[in-house]
Amino acid sequence: MKCPLALVIALILSVSAFAKSDSTILTKTVTDSGSIIYTKNGLTLTLNNKSVNFDTVVLRQRLVATFFEVYPKLLQTFNPDATKHVVFNVDSAYDGVAYASRGQITFNPGWFVKHPDDIDVVTHETMHLVQAYRGGSPGWLTEGIADYVRFKFGVENIGWALPAFKETQKYTDAYRVTARFLAWLEAHVHSGIVVELNTALRTKTYTQNTWAELTKKTLDELWADYAKSPAL
Repeated sequence: MKCPLALVIALILSVSAFAKSDSTILTKTVTDSGSIIYTKNGLTLTLNNKSVNFDTVVLRQRLVATFFEVYPKLLQTFNPDATKHVVFNVDSAYDGVAYASRGQITFNPGWFVKHPDDIDVVTHETMHLVQAYRGGSPGWLTEGIADYVRFKFGVENIGWALPAFKETQKYTDAYRVTARFLAWLEAHVHSGIVVELNTALRTKTYTQNTWAELTKKTLDELWADYAKSPAL
């Protein structure tokens, strides 16, 4: 019995659609050492749990979901050549909040016990992996860009926001203060400046003159303009 041509075409399209959707499915593998390896769309995330108090259901799922939602966007926007294999270490021996280094991010599980909604720590730290600066970059700008990215790409940011401007602030205050300045520059001076600053920092072409090259004003002049009218 011959199948009608229309039915054959429909079956081919159905199989093709399934194959396409299947490539976006998150796969999970548990190793003999207890590490969990997740893969999706060419990205691999390995989760190492070194804490007996780690919430392996709720927090683990949120960490993983945030990574696979945010990291592809950061790669596409800021550095497509950044690492595609990231390692999350949940370590109760670490008493900070989180830090990123050489493709790995270490989290303090106790921080999430006290601040369960602060999941966009993942966004900030994964941006450090995307930045991939090779040393010599101003720390205040490095952290300011990471917090700007959290502001722009964060999935929740519950209880976290950019601070209101104060005259006592300086652009070198880093983190959210610098992030707000960058958001102002994006909105009022030069759209795309954060991407361009990030590229200059990563390629080691950044200097104090970079600001004038991008905006025709020095960094101090830009901050003075911001201080006069800081509304976003």
